[in-house]
Amino acid sequence: MNINDPVGDLITRIRNAQTRGRGKLTSPASTLRLRVLQVLKDEGYIRDFRAIENGQHKEIEIELKYHEGAPAIHEIQRVSKPGRRVYSSIKDLRLVRNGLGISIISTPKGVMSDAAARDANVGGEILCEVY
Repeated sequence: MNINDPVGDLITRIRNAQTRGRGKLTSPASTLRLRVLQVLKDEGYIRDFRAIENGQHKEIEIELKYHEGAPAIHEIQRVSKPGRRVYSSIKDLRLVRNGLGISIISTPKGVMSDAAARDANVGGEILCEVY
């Protein structure tokens, strides 16, 4: 299956699994997906993830995080899409929900949260916003 937007696919899989109350989900593996998941794990939005080999294909098994039955991710949405890329310099980067959420940004120094990008003083493509 050809996927044109791997981050959008990952976000949709996470959103659908949380709607159904699932504890785990799988997604095709890619370097960009692994880096986005690492940011989500570091910020406390998912419990864990690991790469597994399923025959010829590599997959990622993601363990979602819930608190008292409610998902840790209240809202996750794609910002930069294949048809409309969204870039931001560090001074123009806005806060998500007045600082309660995060933006995941692809920068020349790697994929990182908006707080890490501010610390590194580097802007880039805004992949998604998580609250």
